[in-house]
Amino acid sequence: MRSFRGANCDTDHYLVIAKVRERLAVVKQAAQRFDRQRFNLRKLNEPEVREQYQIEITNRFAALENFDDDEDVNRTWENIKEHIQTSAKESLSVHELKENKPWFDEECLGFYDQRKHAKMQWIQDPSQSDVDNLNNVGREVSRHFRNRKKAYLRATIEEHETNSKI
Repeated sequence: MRSFRGANCDTDHYLVIAKVRERLAVVKQAAQRFDRQRFNLRKLNEPEVREQYQIEITNRFAALENFDDDEDVNRTWENIKEHIQTSAKESLSVHELKENKPWFDEECLGFYDQRKHAKMQWIQDPSQSDVDNLNNVGREVSRHFRNRKKAYLRATIEEHETNSKI
């Protein structure tokens, strides 16, 4: 059971999460997770891509069998890992990270930080004035986001209308 007091979910309640798990393995370091490339594994559902990937892996491991057995185990593992990654890059491509919405710009980020700061003040001193400040800032931020999104949608609709008339 854990309470996340600083979680920004636009409410005056605390976010509470409970996790029950049993592990026998050692937890991996967080730093190792971020340097990995993520491949688009959904492409493996397509039969042509799956066959191409299997052929590339087979060819690379056939070339790998010609190496000496006297090599270090770590070096052999690095070779195998490198071959798998290059094959995946060529046939599967790298998974693209999700981007922010087009209407979410630096000004919106400033409003978001302002709401986050008001929430932190309320957490540190839960007085009525801080609650009112948090509610007011939350309303301003929501209003700004809503107006920014409406303006973006209007501009997009106008652009599509002008393109359709041409």
